[in-house]
Amino acid sequence: MKKIYLITLFIISSFTFQSIQAQSFPQMDASPMDLAMARPDKNSPPLARVIYSRPQKKGRDIFGGLVPYGEVWRTGANEATELTIYTPLKFGNTILKPGTYTLYTIPDKDNWTIIINSDTNVWGAYSYKKEKDIARMTVPYKEAAAPIESLSMIFRPEDNGTTLLIGWDNEYVEVPFKKV
Repeated sequence: MKKIYLITLFIISSFTFQSIQAQSFPQMDASPMDLAMARPDKNSPPLARVIYSRPQKKGRDIFGGLVPYGEVWRTGANEATELTIYTPLKFGNTILKPGTYTLYTIPDKDNWTIIINSDTNVWGAYSYKKEKDIARMTVPYKEAAAPIESLSMIFRPEDNGTTLLIGWDNEYVEVPFKKV
């Protein structure tokens, strides 16, 4: 009897273990989330960070097409891009205090308007409110040396701060942040 009980327990537990192993996770998001950190060097504390989703070009016309000219864009896919500042930084004429902001952009044919907004944890640019803007800066777009398939962001260390590079398709912009 004891043997039958142990065999039954073993069979039931093996089915339970197999059903746990058989659970599947969702497929990777079509626009996976990514993160870029601004550090003077790898041993220094960060100055800033962006968290964004990386849409793919997939043969589409991007600027002036998928991303219309002259309209507020979430600067990525899914949730709006999140910018965290760890130390006071100057953005144009505005000093950004440490905290988390939303980074929006308005791409145009010759330049982009970069927007730092106080409304956080938003999806897309559907609930964008201009009255929540902290600062704006217009920067010229530049031709990329080669096509960029996925929206990409990286910080370039500078002597007096950092520059955020945002690139996709055939263009990129440079967004300077200065130490205070």
